[in-house]
Amino acid sequence: MKSCAICGKRKQTGNNVSHSNAKTKRSFNVNLQNIRADVNGATKSIRVCSNCIKSNKVKKSL
Repeated sequence: MKSCAICGKRKQTGNNVSHSNAKTKRSFNVNLQNIRADVNGATKSIRVCSNCIKSNKVKKSL
């Protein structure tokens, strides 16, 4: 799934706005990284957003 395993952050939608102020739909994807992390004492491969990695919400396994 395209969401963070820790915080649940997902894709958001918005508009492209041209010089003439015409609006078309666009999407903002989450910066997900595949990492090996300790989950309940076991090492698992999970998809986590870069914000959770930077703020140390995930403990990486070696």
